[in-house]
Amino acid sequence: QVQLVESGGGLVQPGGSLRLSCAASGSIFSINGMGWYRQAPGKERELVATIASGGSTNYADSVKGRFTISRDNAKNTVYLQMNSLKPEDTAVYYCNAQLLVQTLVGVSTRNYWGQGTQVTVSS
Repeated sequence: QVQLVESGGGLVQPGGSLRLSCAASGSIFSINGMGWYRQAPGKERELVATIASGGSTNYADSVKGRFTISRDNAKNTVYLQMNSLKPEDTAVYYCNAQLLVQTLVGVSTRNYWGQGTQVTVSS
């Protein structure tokens, strides 16, 4: 069964750092884009950062200069290094990936989401 498993969330003080990880497992032929999204209480899910298979990255304006997305293709894992955290970064963070997988009708690219990990920034 193909799945994305996240880890690394928690409680941190303002100005602190956290590193999120997301590992893809199962019968995967290849991984295209990967990314992180977040959803704060009462708000819609929003893009945080994405990274293409070739390594190009994209960030939300609110996290530029503070967050860094990276990936380890050998481990099928994407990371989000979060520095200088602010209370407004508090949210559930979700991993997302486009995976080339075997389906009942053949090989195709499917969009997968992780279960989410809570990040709370508070003193």
